[in-house]
Amino acid sequence: MQHTIKADTGWRIWWQLTRPHTLTAAFAPVFLGTMIALTYGDLHFPLFLAMLIASLFIQMATNMFNEYYDFKRGLDTEHSVGIGGTIVRNGIKAQTVLAIALALYAVSMLIGVYICSQTSWGLALVGLVSMLIGYLYTGGPYPIAYTPFGELVSGVVMGMLLILIAFYIQTGTVTALAILISIPSMLLVAAIMLANNIRDLEGDKIGGRKTLAILVGRPAAIKILATFFCISYLWVIGLVILGQLTPWALLVLISIPKPIKAITIFHAHLLPLEVMPAMKHTAVTNTIFGLLLGIGILIGHLV
Repeated sequence: MQHTIKADTGWRIWWQLTRPHTLTAAFAPVFLGTMIALTYGDLHFPLFLAMLIASLFIQMATNMFNEYYDFKRGLDTEHSVGIGGTIVRNGIKAQTVLAIALALYAVSMLIGVYICSQTSWGLALVGLVSMLIGYLYTGGPYPIAYTPFGELVSGVVMGMLLILIAFYIQTGTVTALAILISIPSMLLVAAIMLANNIRDLEGDKIGGRKTLAILVGRPAAIKILATFFCISYLWVIGLVILGQLTPWALLVLISIPKPIKAITIFHAHLLPLEVMPAMKHTAVTNTIFGLLLGIGILIGHLV
């Protein structure tokens, strides 16, 4: 049975263009990195806010580059499932989407100048590389998203690196503990991308992509996704057992129902529209996990 994708109207067009379910991949790591930093000293709120806004803008721009290049390569149609395909379904001009993405990058760079002026100009290179990767994820002659390395790259940049930058701008250093705590975030951001690729597996095959999900097959991809979830929780439990985190970090266990629901849906359904809730549960897992871990770390420091 063919499902009709209803076009958005008004402000919803622009909101969906940002692909809001992916924005948690920018918010949660920045929050977590800042909470880790609070165990080392006071909060510099303007830097936290600047980092958060810049990260969200870069994520939005990356999503719009994705929208633009998927359209240019003919991957999006009016029947595309999900929140991609805004150009073909809602009549937004492709050049307008590209212009907005570049404008968001420009604003992010201005914010980055402020952050560097308050911390270290060495961060400028890190920020520029991150933005370049965001563009190359779907842009350029060899898009990262079309390869088996999309999960790895997005996890490292949007998961681990964001935490470490957020931590650095507050403390002026990067510690081994901060790196260890960033591992689950890296895996959960990668999980968001993997869940997306599992949903779009058949369409991506037609489009010529060689994603991890296509390379290993759907059943194995679901197992890898489940492994990402399991390692994330076991990693925190391990850090608690080793005394690197207080038992308050185990607050993350509250979020376990979300990844269980995601895996259950992927096992039970095949059609892209039917597995959309699994995408949401995966993204929510990243958000709740990061928030709970950050709160647990802060409480453990204060009590």
